[in-house]
Amino acid sequence: MNPRTILVTGATQGLGRGLAHALAARGDTVLLHGRDRARLESAAAEVRAAAPGAVVRTYLADLSDLDQVAALADQVRAAEPRLDALVNNAVAGGGSRPLVRELSAQGHELRFAVNHLAPYVLTRALLPLLTASRPARVVNVASIGQEAVDFDNVMLQRDYEGLRAYCRSKLALIMATFELAAELDGTGVTVNTLHPAHLMDTEGVRAYGLTPLVGVEEGVAPTLRLITDPELIATTGRYFDRFTDVRAHDQAYDPAARRRLMDVTHGLLAGHLSPAS
Repeated sequence: MNPRTILVTGATQGLGRGLAHALAARGDTVLLHGRDRARLESAAAEVRAAAPGAVVRTYLADLSDLDQVAALADQVRAAEPRLDALVNNAVAGGGSRPLVRELSAQGHELRFAVNHLAPYVLTRALLPLLTASRPARVVNVASIGQEAVDFDNVMLQRDYEGLRAYCRSKLALIMATFELAAELDGTGVTVNTLHPAHLMDTEGVRAYGLTPLVGVEEGVAPTLRLITDPELIATTGRYFDRFTDVRAHDQAYDPAARRRLMDVTHGLLAGHLSPAS
């Protein structure tokens, strides 16, 4: 395949950093996103050193602030002539203090904001560029950890726990993936999601107090496949457990639940989506 331009969010550590190295080694133009300038520049320098001649550009934004998410999309659209793939990888995990409920800049529960609302806003804002670059792909990094969204307690103002919030936000991401894939079917832009690997050696896993079971490289390979495999060029609206197309949580296949989630999502995002979204 010809070199492509790919944006990876959360690229300063863990899976995102590993993906950046793998994509740069392929000769792709890699757009690295991070929320800390020093870590972002360090990651970019590391990728450039490992793949001399690689084209690497950086974008700074805190995805817990929807204003910064919108600004990130504006910057990418203004600077990049094309975008062949968007990898929504940035994540808020269970947290080091899982009983402390945290909020985003807009006052939303933090895990729901970072893991669902931010990628939804970013993807919709970048759709014109993705569509113009078609065939293009959106890959949403989810998790095997999924729990049904409680529509009477979406922001977990009751019974809060960090891992519960994480699992619900990841199922929301999967549900939104299926909705967007159906909407974009036939446009040349595919939207898929995956659980890349179980308990990778990442900062988030360790912060919650879990013991990593595998290295980050175990998650890079299946994610890279969804980004690059020519045989998946028309595959859309699917959830993968690593390399296997499997069924997600039952709620993801409930049309009424998905519609309700999208209604909630659009209500929370008033002012952060274009009228066409």
